[in-house]
Amino acid sequence: MTSRRRRPNRWRNERQIRAGTVLLAAVLAIALPGPWLAPHDPNALIGAPYGPPGAGAWLGYDYLGRDIWSRLLAGGLSIFWMSIAASILALAAGAAIGMLSAYRKGAVDQGVVWSTDVLFAFPDLILVLLVVSMLGRAPWLIVLLVAIAFLPGVIRLSRGVTLGIVEQEYVDSARMMGFSSAHILLREVLPNMITPLLVQFGVMLTWAIGMLSGLSFLGYGVAPPAADWGLMINENRAGLLVQPWAVLAPVAMIALFALGTNLIAEGIGRINARIEEEA
Repeated sequence: MTSRRRRPNRWRNERQIRAGTVLLAAVLAIALPGPWLAPHDPNALIGAPYGPPGAGAWLGYDYLGRDIWSRLLAGGLSIFWMSIAASILALAAGAAIGMLSAYRKGAVDQGVVWSTDVLFAFPDLILVLLVVSMLGRAPWLIVLLVAIAFLPGVIRLSRGVTLGIVEQEYVDSARMMGFSSAHILLREVLPNMITPLLVQFGVMLTWAIGMLSGLSFLGYGVAPPAADWGLMINENRAGLLVQPWAVLAPVAMIALFALGTNLIAEGIGRINARIEEEA
């Protein structure tokens, strides 16, 4: 009796995905429960400004005498939920608009293409900074603006993929059988573009982490005295030579977070390319 050979699990064997998952899990293990694990109040003045590491503070104290380790633990939750929310919002809205545009074609498609070209003409960071400087830096507004900045890329991707899918025979068969447009888009088109959307989501998540950290560094993100990794870098950069941990610790967390998401996105993209070659 011959035993059947198991099909290799591409997701499990992709080294980039495994490495990215480990990095992402390590960062999330600090960022998610961090506010509840902080040994001190992140805003409490408990030491000397730029004090060195000691028994009560593993990484020392920042420019006001606050515990760096406590602020590092509490500062990752904001960047995590805001980057995830912005990426999901952009992905959902962009995929819906792109699919509908490619499916309807005609004037609807032309209007969507023209609108995305207009949005592409504005640099993402400048667009966000302009609106935040006028309307304030409420977290929900920052998330919405970052999502809008990512929207043209998602629309262009989903539209391009949908244009190829709607020409397939199974879509024509669904039309002839009388299924509604919503049914065709959700049941026939969307399942066949999940992988490209996952890759785009990972890329957007990486960009969102960098953009949100940059906004906080420039003073347009999370408002002080809240703990935030980008804000920590801005607040303590003047004392980098005196107390480097106040800057290097949040820099390392942001870099690992972005690197983990980028590795996962690239790994998914490689798998998708191999599947297409084998097909």
